[in-house]
Amino acid sequence: MDFTYDARTEELRARLLAFMDEHVYPAEQVVHEQRARLASPWETPRVVEDLKAEARRQGLWNLFLPDAEHGAGLTNLQYAPLAEITGRSPQLAPTATNCAAPDTGNMEVLAQFADEAQRKQWLQPLLAGEIRSAFAMTEPDVASSDATNITTRIEREGDEYVITGRKWYISGAMNPDCGIFIVMGKTDPEGEDIRRQQSMVLVPRDTPGVTVDRAMQVFGYEDHYHGGHAEVTFDHARVPVSNLVGEEGGGFAIAQARLGPGRIHHCMRLIGMAERAIELMCRRAVSRDAFGKALAQQGVVHNWIADARVTVEQLRLLVLKTAWLMDTVGNRGAHTEIQAIKIATPRAVVDIIDRAIQLHGAGGVSQDFPLAELYAGARTLMIADGPDEVHQRSLARREIKKYL
Repeated sequence: MDFTYDARTEELRARLLAFMDEHVYPAEQVVHEQRARLASPWETPRVVEDLKAEARRQGLWNLFLPDAEHGAGLTNLQYAPLAEITGRSPQLAPTATNCAAPDTGNMEVLAQFADEAQRKQWLQPLLAGEIRSAFAMTEPDVASSDATNITTRIEREGDEYVITGRKWYISGAMNPDCGIFIVMGKTDPEGEDIRRQQSMVLVPRDTPGVTVDRAMQVFGYEDHYHGGHAEVTFDHARVPVSNLVGEEGGGFAIAQARLGPGRIHHCMRLIGMAERAIELMCRRAVSRDAFGKALAQQGVVHNWIADARVTVEQLRLLVLKTAWLMDTVGNRGAHTEIQAIKIATPRAVVDIIDRAIQLHGAGGVSQDFPLAELYAGARTLMIADGPDEVHQRSLARREIKKYL
């Protein structure tokens, strides 16, 4: 394994770091000021559109997609340090570079599994940043950590599918630019193989029978940057059979293919979030005095900063190894490592951000610093894309199997 950044990665890192310094960080305060003047909190502030235009002009666009036909053609190992950089401003930078969830996962699904007509209608405008999208899998009435539990029905009637069910925490659905839902439901609820009961269909947001009921908060945040997280009702919504993604019964496999890259992308960005927290911690420590000396001279602060640095270096190596494995032996071959980083990274980064909040005192929980919002995002990732316990269960069973 050689994790040395190649020439293209170094060149993109330099451009992206400059883009962050010159455009993204200055926009963090501006976006709040502009949003306060919008008619709806879900509208996109002008500064975000300006960032997207500048990122596209600089070629910092669709960096996540390894498919050279549709994306930047980077490997996971090349993308990892770039995603880390955008993670330093997770509310703005991923959106500015068209590398924000849930659109990234949805574009990967469309690139891999959609037919040509579906790609032309939905993938192309997503790649261009002209529309946003949502992925509708999680449901409020079942334990969605087990995807086989979903109850939404996708029933065929002639040349149409009829979708009935209720979803929640559907990221992106509050955004007025959200044009399409990828909906997972059961086409064969009595099927013998519980992992072949599900299918995915494309449901335009303006389809009759689709109602975005309300925005769901995350630790009190509405997460406007991702277009919110909505509760959505599908009440006999009808779409053509041609809106099926892949094949009937292929929904579970598509979901797993989608979530693998999504998990590592989150972990890449989480390292950037931890680096931002360490930077803020150090700046605070050298600028504040308590009990007769600078916080930077307090032994406990030394421990926090040292432990954070050691942890980040460990996590980065594990993420890079996982990215390298995904590139060399595929997602299935990297299954253990993907689960390992999904377990280790959020919980460790939550702890680092928590220490940074503690060092900032009241400021740490305020809107004047990004730490509280970083904490909410990192803590949520211990649940999103499969809770830690599901990954621990699967990983442990794989380890034990070696000895049976």
